[in-house]
Amino acid sequence: MADRRILSQINVVPLVDIVLVLLIIFMITAPMLEEGIDVNLPKVEASGLPTPQEPVVITINEKGDIYINSKKLKPAELGKKLEAIFKRRKDDMVLLKADAKIPYGVVVATLAEIRKAGIVKIGMVTEPLLGKR
Repeated sequence: MADRRILSQINVVPLVDIVLVLLIIFMITAPMLEEGIDVNLPKVEASGLPTPQEPVVITINEKGDIYINSKKLKPAELGKKLEAIFKRRKDDMVLLKADAKIPYGVVVATLAEIRKAGIVKIGMVTEPLLGKR
C-alpha cells in the first residue's frame, strides 16, 4: 500500500492572478475618477482652510464660463442660484477657482455677485508654489 499524505499547502497562484487583475483595473480607472473643470490656478504660498461640509465651488475657466460644482450657468444666474443653495445649508462659505488667465475684472464681478447673494465667507483656491517653503 502506498503511503499517502495530505498536502496542506495553499495554492496562491489564483490569488496572485486576481490581485494583479484588480491592480490593473484600478490603475486604469483611477485617473478617470478625477472630476471637475480643468483650470490653471495661480500659485501662491499659503495653507488651505478647513471646511466642515462639502464646499460650494464656483469655477471660472479660461473661456470665462462660470460653473457651480461642475454645473455650467450664465453669470446673471449666479446670484439667484447661490441664494437658493444657501437657504438649505448651514455654512455660508464658497470657494472660488478662477483660471490665472482670466481678467481681474471678471473675477471681481463674480465676487460681487457672490457677495450680493449674502455670502461673506469666500475662499480663493490656488496652487502652492513648488520649491518654496
